[in-house]
Amino acid sequence: MLYEKEQYAESRDVLRRFVTIRSDAGPAWALLGLSEFQLREYSRALDHLQRAMAQGMGDRKELIQSVYYDVVVLLTRFERYDDSIVMLQRMLANGAPDPALAEPAGLAGLRLPLLPSEVPPDHRELVHLAGRATLGVQTQHYEDAESEFKQLVTNYPNEPGVHYLYGAYLVQLHPNEGVAEFEREVEISPSHVLARVRLAEQLVAQRDFDRALALAQQAIKLDPKRASAHMLAGEAFVAKANAGDGVKELETARDIDPTLVRAHWDLLRAYIAAGRKDDADREKQAIEKLGNRNSLSPPGNAGDTPHGRPAS
Repeated sequence: MLYEKEQYAESRDVLRRFVTIRSDAGPAWALLGLSEFQLREYSRALDHLQRAMAQGMGDRKELIQSVYYDVVVLLTRFERYDDSIVMLQRMLANGAPDPALAEPAGLAGLRLPLLPSEVPPDHRELVHLAGRATLGVQTQHYEDAESEFKQLVTNYPNEPGVHYLYGAYLVQLHPNEGVAEFEREVEISPSHVLARVRLAEQLVAQRDFDRALALAQQAIKLDPKRASAHMLAGEAFVAKANAGDGVKELETARDIDPTLVRAHWDLLRAYIAAGRKDDADREKQAIEKLGNRNSLSPPGNAGDTPHGRPAS
């Protein structure tokens, strides 16, 4: 096979012709994407690897693992960090954790848009530590994760992304400690959007609406399309008895990300309070469409998490 002989350009060309005839051939799309990855045609590679996943690759476990791995690292390189973490979760759900996943997990967790091969030598230990901590959370080995996180913040106290990653873990277990880590991240990384979003989320929960609103608005300036930032700004406005601006922000959040269930719940309550029955009914229907599990009770967080929720 051309791919196995590392003749990637030839493999790519043959496979491109083949998939025009057999567009349902998942393994062919997989090998095409893997060949393109080796040729650094990353955008095409990601498209074709995802096409392979959609078509299915049968029981070819090694091929499936290779496809998943490349999709994880490419999503990170294209700054789709949350999607990368979701793919990592799928990989871990399908088998024992692979030490080779430490680097991809670390890059996604630290939100570094690099391939593993592109990590500078002086950052490798940082990425590995972050990755091992992230994998520990994903596999529910929380004692191992805690140890790795403590080493991470001890060895790299001023490195961007470190305190956000640790804070996102801590906030599920010890919210006040998580808040302190988010605050430290904001100091270190003035442009870190999610540190502000997660900090604002905690401040809303603590009913510190003035600080929450300020942080949410800062996040919006940095990333106007961040739905969770608009949602938290809306929640803070509503809590401060400014329903007009609150509803506008909540509607913006919903329009940016119609799957953000918490925003629909916020709007449902706001519309009911304002006597807007038709709008309230529409939000109720949207919640029901998003799934019965979400329609039973409002979700408790704003999303944008870098790893899974630890057990309480």
